[in-house]
Amino acid sequence: MLPGFDPRPWGTKDLSPIYPNHKFEEKIGEAWLSGDDCKVANGPLTGKTLAQLSEQYQRELVGEAARDAKRFPLLLKFLFPHEKLSVQVHPDDEQAVRVGQPWGKTECWYVAHAKPGSQIGLGLKPGATAQQLEEAIREKRAEELLNWINVYPGDMIYVAGGTVHTLGPGSVIVETQQQSDTTYRLYDYGRPRELHLKDGLAAVREKVGSGKVVRPAPEQMRGSKNRHAPLVAAPYFVVDMFEAKDPLELVTRDDPGKSSVQILVAIDGCGVVEAAGMDPVTLAKGDAVVVPACVGKFGLRPQWALEFLRAYVPGRPLPEPETRM
Repeated sequence: MLPGFDPRPWGTKDLSPIYPNHKFEEKIGEAWLSGDDCKVANGPLTGKTLAQLSEQYQRELVGEAARDAKRFPLLLKFLFPHEKLSVQVHPDDEQAVRVGQPWGKTECWYVAHAKPGSQIGLGLKPGATAQQLEEAIREKRAEELLNWINVYPGDMIYVAGGTVHTLGPGSVIVETQQQSDTTYRLYDYGRPRELHLKDGLAAVREKVGSGKVVRPAPEQMRGSKNRHAPLVAAPYFVVDMFEAKDPLELVTRDDPGKSSVQILVAIDGCGVVEAAGMDPVTLAKGDAVVVPACVGKFGLRPQWALEFLRAYVPGRPLPEPETRM
């Protein structure tokens, strides 16, 4: 997939260490990897968007686990915060339906890189209420009510819909989320951008299951030098991390469970994605490869070494993950 680079006032012209050779004239905050408008980079479908392909191929592409056969289910992107993001909130499914949206926006953040002292604001401080948040916004001190936590490379943060949040500067994040762009901006440090206080405050949940995901350490994969780390397993997405030095084979179906499209995002290194009857596709740092659900089995052959994330829709019901602040 071709990344779509999105300008944001909190972004940066320097997107290293993910895209060190790209030069930009304006500040880029996000690199979209699997949005509806993202385009195929190679092969016979070059130039087609994921929205077009989802409409055309439906379950063959998105799989049986996706809620809507005609809509690509997951949006993955890199975030490059150089300044603080606005204090914002996304609706959960219940609130989204009330305002005419098909679903909400629960997401997770994998910290690919972080400078010492990098922080995020996640949820309200214990005991704080939405009414107190509204007062703090009007008094221009909304940051004081947020729960600020330090983040480190390798952290996985779960951000349930309804969670007030922001990112501080200094990190590079891989975000996996429901395919939605509904964001309510509550507070923006005086930047001349629209706020969405009515809908945003209605979407705020005072108690949420958000936080750093409690997860096991990476495990050596049997018979190889490869390592695998489950990062998060949640109702809307599963995200794993692989460190590959030997070829490995993956599948597009939970066992047992329903099939799902697979989104692979390279964090470092380079490799080749291979499947029967399809041309090999290169997966290098900053790239995303979409593997249709109908493929079944596919392989990855690292060129020396490859570190990548795999995201997909779970094929069976999952609870919210165990988290801590």
